[in-house]
Amino acid sequence: MSSRRTSRSREEGKELTRQALLRAALKLLSQNSYDSISLREVTKEAGISPTAFYRHFDDMEELGLELVDESFGSLREMLREARSDPALITNAIDKSVETVVLSTERNKLHFRFIARERYGGVKRIRKAIRRQLQLFADELSIDLAVFPFVKDWSVDDRRMLASLIAETMVHMAAELLETDPSERDEIVERARQQLVLVNLGVPMWSQFEDRREIDERAREELEQ
Repeated sequence: MSSRRTSRSREEGKELTRQALLRAALKLLSQNSYDSISLREVTKEAGISPTAFYRHFDDMEELGLELVDESFGSLREMLREARSDPALITNAIDKSVETVVLSTERNKLHFRFIARERYGGVKRIRKAIRRQLQLFADELSIDLAVFPFVKDWSVDDRRMLASLIAETMVHMAAELLETDPSERDEIVERARQQLVLVNLGVPMWSQFEDRREIDERAREELEQ
């Protein structure tokens, strides 16, 4: 019994140290790019020795990858709940925008890290962010399949729409982090209107695709 308590206590202590390293990195990243901070700076901020770092991460890039996963995890779950009513896509847009705004305010350091490192100097982190954004868009494309008009679209078309929505959300979050709080309402409303505009075009997409197929067949017949 005593050995189990000791083992559990050791694991809890290890997790606390791991979380301290992640928080320390995020704090440093609020003012710096990822490729400009060092392992020693992170461990000093966390209050542990540099050698202890390697009990938790192989290197600084692995720590960065953990931050990417952590940043996207809760956001995807919150947005999934916001899209729970397939009958009201306008409500889903409003809820999704509100969810991103709330998540950005609660997790400013995480979102600032994503916004900055999406085009940053560490290739593995850039690729991880791109992969997470694609996973986010893929999940969204599945959810979109239950909405009117979109449910009959091809998988590729739904993914394209999902990517457009995801990009709008990410851009809004980045703007909220970098602009004056007095501009918040304007940024949020612009993002909402952009998504409404995209939604207005959704019913026309199938007609556009049908028209394009007809034009392509006509062109092929003329070339024969």
